[in-house]
Amino acid sequence: MKHLFATLFLLFASLLPAAKNLTIYSIDVEGGQATLFVAPGGESLLVDTGWTGNNHRDAERIAAAAKNAGVKKIDYLVITHYHADHVGGVYQLAEKMPIVNFVDHGPQTETGKPAEILFNEYAAIRAKGNHIEVKPGDALPLKNLDVKILSANGEVLAAALPGAGEPNPACANFDRPAADKTENSRSLGMLITFGDFRMLDMGDLTAEHEYDLVCPNDRVGPVDLFLVSHHGTASSNSLPFVRAIAPRVAVMNNGPHKGGSPAVWQTVRDTRSLIDLWQLHYALDTDKAHNSPDTFIANLDANCEGKWIKITAEKDGNFTVVNARNKFEKTYTKR
Repeated sequence: MKHLFATLFLLFASLLPAAKNLTIYSIDVEGGQATLFVAPGGESLLVDTGWTGNNHRDAERIAAAAKNAGVKKIDYLVITHYHADHVGGVYQLAEKMPIVNFVDHGPQTETGKPAEILFNEYAAIRAKGNHIEVKPGDALPLKNLDVKILSANGEVLAAALPGAGEPNPACANFDRPAADKTENSRSLGMLITFGDFRMLDMGDLTAEHEYDLVCPNDRVGPVDLFLVSHHGTASSNSLPFVRAIAPRVAVMNNGPHKGGSPAVWQTVRDTRSLIDLWQLHYALDTDKAHNSPDTFIANLDANCEGKWIKITAEKDGNFTVVNARNKFEKTYTKR
């Protein structure tokens, strides 16, 4: 009888319609990055894994979001670059759930024992799955989601995307910033497109490569949702870049004491296209004038419960953002 019920359940489940929307979780890893995408049909894409240590805090928060989304494995893990707040949690996450494909920009570029240990731990886990090394212009082979690589290993997309390529007025009187020598400058950046919905996640890409993407001509074009780069740090999120991508909504994955730069907050907030700026944390080291209203902030205190921000995007370009702390939600209609 048990086998009969199990068979009937599986048959019923197979007849249920597959999810039609794209779901995104901006997961609180306290100033690192972990962003989970669940495509229609169920394929999962995780961008970065947060920090190591902290009693498995970040791996558990990612696993909790995956469970909420009905995800039991990570089909594609994208590591934007090899800093501890992005790649540190790989080992602990791999203990909790299978990871099938590992996507990155290639070899580690920083030297020194801590950097080598961090990369070697990641490489050991990566060796158990399928490794995909990408370059600008590549696309990830997800079935129901278009993921285009815009930057990787210090290089950026050579040609403008369809609909882009116009001169960027914000580049006037703005010189190309000095080169950053860290892994940040080699960040793997992506444009995620689902029908008419476009989202940009550039990791910690620094300002000189932002310049290369949008000056003198913009190669990216406007987006609906912008994951504010580098947790809202001023070495990224330059004015020409933010003006060129003209986001309707931004999510800043800052920590209570990391990122959330007042200058970056103001640059994003002053962008004419912007409707709202959501934050994973209240930035405790700045003033209230440079934080969004509490309604739009997922975690208000330094000691938080790791509340996420969830986005549900429809193919027609409409999308809804939900604050897990207070259940506040807002829907944004197609541009």
